Amino acid sequence: MKIIIACSMSAANLCLQIKDGLEQNGHEVIIPRNIDKYASGELKLEQKWESSEHKIEHDLIRGYFKKIAESDALLVINQDKGNLKNYIGGNTFLEIGFAHVLNKPIYLYNPMPDCSYTSEIIAMSPVVINGDLSMIK
Repeated sequence: MKIIIACSMSAANLCLQIKDGLEQNGHEVIIPRNIDKYASGELKLEQKWESSEHKIEHDLIRGYFKKIAESDALLVINQDKGNLKNYIGGNTFLEIGFAHVLNKPIYLYNPMPDCSYTSEIIAMSPVVINGDLSMIK
C-alpha cells in the first residue's frame, strides 16, 4: 500500500521512525518535504521553511495534494505539541480534508485532539490506530 504521512514538523523524528516501520511491513511511504532536515536539526521550526511565502513559492500545498491523490491512504501523526495533546495543525487539517474528498482512508496515529475543529475531523471518519501500524490495511 502507498501511504502518505501528514504531520507537524515538530513530529519529524517520530515520522521517520514510523516511515521505517511501515516500509519494513512492505508499504511505500511518502513523507513531507525536508522532514529529515527537521529531524536532524538542520532546519528549525522557526525558520523560513514554515513561512507562508515559502509555501507559496514552492506550491507546497498543491504539491502535497497531488501526492495524496496518488496514494492509497493518509496517516496523520498527531503527537503532542507543547501543551496541545494529539495536535493537528492547519496544514495537516487541510490534508485530512483532501484525503476525505478523494475517498482515501484516513488514519490517526493517536486519539482525536480536543480543538475547535474536532467535529470536522470526526465527520471525515478517520480510524484511530493508537500507535498500532498493523491496523493500516
